[in-house]
Amino acid sequence: MSDKIHKRKSEHIALSLKEEALGEGITNGFDLYRFQHNALPEIDFEAIDISSTFFDQHLRTPFLISSMTGGAEMAEKINRNLAIAAEQQGWVFALGSTRVMLESEKFRQSFQVREYAPNTPIIANLGAVQLNYGVTVDQVKQIVEWTDANALVLHLNTIQEVIQSGGDTNFSNLLPKIENLIQSLAVPVGVKEVGFGIDGKTAKRLIDIGASFIDVAGAGGTSWSQVEKLRSKEKFKKQAAEAFASWGNSTAVCLEEVSGIMPEKNIIASGGIRNGLHAAKAIALGADYVGFARSILKEAVDSAENVIEWMQVRELELKMVMFGVGAVNLTALQSTDRLYKR
Repeated sequence: MSDKIHKRKSEHIALSLKEEALGEGITNGFDLYRFQHNALPEIDFEAIDISSTFFDQHLRTPFLISSMTGGAEMAEKINRNLAIAAEQQGWVFALGSTRVMLESEKFRQSFQVREYAPNTPIIANLGAVQLNYGVTVDQVKQIVEWTDANALVLHLNTIQEVIQSGGDTNFSNLLPKIENLIQSLAVPVGVKEVGFGIDGKTAKRLIDIGASFIDVAGAGGTSWSQVEKLRSKEKFKKQAAEAFASWGNSTAVCLEEVSGIMPEKNIIASGGIRNGLHAAKAIALGADYVGFARSILKEAVDSAENVIEWMQVRELELKMVMFGVGAVNLTALQSTDRLYKR
């Protein structure tokens, strides 16, 4: 089983870099919004503060490296580069799915990056559906311990699992199992999608059982139906996946809904976010943190230095937007009246 998972993870990395892995006919939704420029912001650019907190831990930015990979040889290098960069720039680092850690010790090290990021908030990651396939609370606690994680995120990926060969598709009665896990762990537990979006109604159900944060992970970036279509050897599934190239809830739409029902909770915006302008729009729509995944993957394959340079550009873009609308800090950006819908 572990060798199969390793092969799948390696293929996921390679295929995610292909343009064919992107959804078609759907955007992240931020193109529907524009900022009104403020020609006289009355603030000093050098005074702009993009610092944030993640469960009481001070951070230099509101940015997060979204869950991508682990459990493959290339993943170890990628995660090391990302961890080094996250530590230097003050980003949160969310690991890829850690299920393989339970299957084999062989690639466990690819998830163990604490030595490269001693002060970085690390989020461990597991498919929620695995709670229906024998993964126990004690095993999840073991994952948190192995990764020295500050939090756990459970991912929801129904459409991906259907198209994936041998996918786990029993999503019945998961909510009480998620609630039990939340109550049993000593670290905050959140929930994310993988690129099809969490709507407001679903977010409320998760918040009501104690989820500490929601990552909307909307459509507009990598489409995991298309990634699995590229992997699949099953004719019917490849054909069916074609119909889902534009499936999902746009990230901006998810944010509007989720921020409306949970203004005091931690909301992460991810899904097709490619630059600091997208990030600024997400924050103005209610996000507390903004996650990047595919857009940073190429640099992560190359080197930590390339990742750091990429991060610095995103941080500059965010500050430039804040300067352009007259927001001296993230609280001011969240409450700006200069974002309007076209």
